[in-house]
This record gives sequence, C-alpha cells and structure tokens, in this order.
Amino acid sequence: MRQTVAVWLIVTLVVLIGGCGGTGAGLAPNNIAFESNRDSNWEIYVMETDGSNPTNLTNNSAADEDAAWSPDGSQIAFQSNRDANAEVYVMDSDGSNPTNLTNNSVSDLDPAWSPDGSQIAFFSYRDGNDEIYVMEADGSNQTNLTNHSAGDCSPAWSPDGSQIAFESNRDGNYEVYVMDADGSTPTNLTSNSARDYAPAWSPDGSQIAFTSDRAGNRDVYVMDSDGSNQTNITNNPANDAYPAWSPDGSQIAFQSGRDGNWEIYAMEANGSNQTNITNNPANDMNAAW
Repeated sequence: MRQTVAVWLIVTLVVLIGGCGGTGAGLAPNNIAFESNRDSNWEIYVMETDGSNPTNLTNNSAADEDAAWSPDGSQIAFQSNRDANAEVYVMDSDGSNPTNLTNNSVSDLDPAWSPDGSQIAFFSYRDGNDEIYVMEADGSNQTNLTNHSAGDCSPAWSPDGSQIAFESNRDGNYEVYVMDADGSTPTNLTSNSARDYAPAWSPDGSQIAFTSDRAGNRDVYVMDSDGSNQTNITNNPANDAYPAWSPDGSQIAFQSGRDGNWEIYAMEANGSNQTNITNNPANDMNAAW
C-alpha cells in the first residue's frame, strides 16, 4: 500500500495523524533538525535550539522527511521519495553527499541510528505489512526484526543499544512496545485502548516519551522505561505529538497544532515552559535533537 508515488501522500498524511509514518561538523548537540513545507514541499531543515538560523539542507523537489542525527552529529539519515518511492537516505550534516541506503522497490521509512552509529533501524512494507528492519550504516545486511502480521513501525533505540522501542497494532490498536535489539522478547508497555505511538528514549534510558490520544486529543506523555508512571506532560486542547529529547535530557521538542499549523515547540522535561521555536506560517514537524 506504500508502493507507489500516490501512496507516498498517504505516508505523509500518516505523519500528520500518527501511526504507521562536504563532511558536517557534528552539529547535533546544538541544533535541531526538522521537516518543513515552507518551500512548498517537504525539506529537511536545521536550526539553532532557540529556533534561529533555519537552513534548508535538502533543497530537492522530492519530499524529504523524518531526519535522524547520527550519534556523532556528522550525518543525518532521512527518508525521501526522490527515487519514486520512499527510501532511507543519509547525508552529511551540512546536506552534502545524499546517498540512498535502502534501494528497494517498496517504501522504507523512519530511520533511527543505533547509539554506536554502526546500524540504522527503519520500517518497511516489503513483506506486505509494516515491519521493523535493521541494516548496517552503509545500507548492507537489511534484516527484518519483527516478522509479524501486524503493523510495526517507528523504531527508537535505547541509549545502551540493547533494546528498540516501536509502535505496533498487534493487540488491535497501536501501542508502544519494546524488544531486544535482535527482535526477541517484544513487550507491550502502554496497554491502553487509545492510540500510543512515536516512542523516544530519554538519554539516560530511564524514561520513554510518546504520543497518545487517550485524553481525547494527542498529547505528549512520558513513562518509565518499564511502562509505569504514564504521565501527560503537554495537557493542551490542541494536538501535540512526536517528542524528541535534548541530548542532556533536560528538554523535549515536539510538534504542536495549537497555532493553527504545525510548529516545533520545546519544553522542559517535566512539561513546563512550552515555547514555540519555529513561528512560521508553514508546517514544521518531526524535530530531531
């Protein structure tokens, strides 16, 4: 269902509504990557953590989305449909040297680096449903980790590399799961009748932020890494989604629709001081810190 250019539009809609969607100088700790349609199509941008100096890195007529910094900040993985279907690419952190890593006829999406930078997890529809895959950082050895009839997507590595959080509808609705990095021992962490998705580990591994619509709209929640103490930290009547932790764990970036369009906000890790850092009439989404 994601095997054509037309279906790419569905993938972009999924990003909006949630569910299954030269050498750089090492900028990640002091910059936030995000996607924006301010140039009339989706591009990967980078900005200072206060929102200043937004810079278009991709400058391509295709849709470029879902940026993910490499652990050393020298590269950014992202998805692009510039080859007529969604593929996982990597580029230097200044936007140079974009390289297609997946080279598959179906859609490959949502890259996430392992903490040591040696591997990239992603999800793919190549088996007839969404599955979590992992590959070497050069694109070799692409391996299905989930092998389940349900939809599994949005992988996120634990800081120690031993586990991968992901979202799955294998229990009838999307929940946040965690599994060992080899795909074994999948465990449902959220166990809620609402939609829970887009997990993001805190840098110290003690918490997982995620998105849930259990309050009637989408909010950012945090829970302990074993699934306990699930807490709404945005508590806003608008939709807030797709959390991303700062490298020191003190802040969380997220996207919000509270201004009538999607903007990137930052807040303290406890939910205080929610601040719009993009302030642009276009849609700015999917922050990566």
